Formats: sequence, structure tokens, C-alpha cells
Amino acid sequence: MFYTYLKETNIENQLVMIKNKVEKFPIHEDCPVRNVFDRFGDKWSVLILIALDTVPQMRFNELHKGIDIISQKMLTVTLKTLEADGLVKRTMFPQIPPRVEYALTERGKSLIPHIHNLVAWSKEHMSDIQASRAAYNKQLV
Repeated sequence: MFYTYLKETNIENQLVMIKNKVEKFPIHEDCPVRNVFDRFGDKWSVLILIALDTVPQMRFNELHKGIDIISQKMLTVTLKTLEADGLVKRTMFPQIPPRVEYALTERGKSLIPHIHNLVAWSKEHMSDIQASRAAYNKQLV
């Protein structure tokens, strides 16, 4: 019983310490890192940016075929988000049928080297990360 009390008190103390540390670190809506990572750190944005870096101008259907596991709705939503952030430019050509092409903006192009660095880091460390995950999962069993 006394052990349970100590254990609960210790957990409560740790939670208070964590809360105090977190309050010192500003994680607000206007935090630039959080704001940017929330927008392009999703499942699809990086793939779209890499696709547009590979082929400088692509139509919607070309993008959809290139990233064949994305739904049309998710591609539309992600392209709008990237456009809103000024990473992707949408150009509509007045013809019948209407033609729309997507391309990286200068801001989007400036992000590409950082994405490539992240890809390189991921490739370099993936086997170690997988080994760590496997070891961690063994501990849980």
C-alpha cells in the first residue's frame, strides 16, 4: 500500500515536472516549426513535392498516376494546402477541356534540398531504426 502511494506520488511529481518544462517551451499555434511541419509533414505532401521536383510541370492525372496509392480527393486537398502555403503553383489554361498544371514555386524548390537531406538521413539510418524497433517490440512481449 505504501509502495502504491509512493509510486502514484512519483508519477504525479514527474507529470508536474514535465508540465513545467513544456510551459517553458513555446508550442503555440503561431510557432513556425509546428505550423510548417503540420502543413507539409503529412503522408502525401512530401511525395507530391518530390514528384513535382522530378517532373517540373504535371497535370492532376499525371500526379495521380505517379502516386497511384493516393485518392483523388486526398490529392486535391493536399495540392490546395501546398498551393495555399505557396509551395505549389496551379496554372489553369483557358481551353476546352480545361487544362490545369501544377509546378513548384521558388519557395517549394527551396524546400527540396532539405527533403533530399531527410531522405538521405532516412536511408542511412533505416536499418538501425528497424533493429531498434524490433528490439523494443521484443521487450514488450
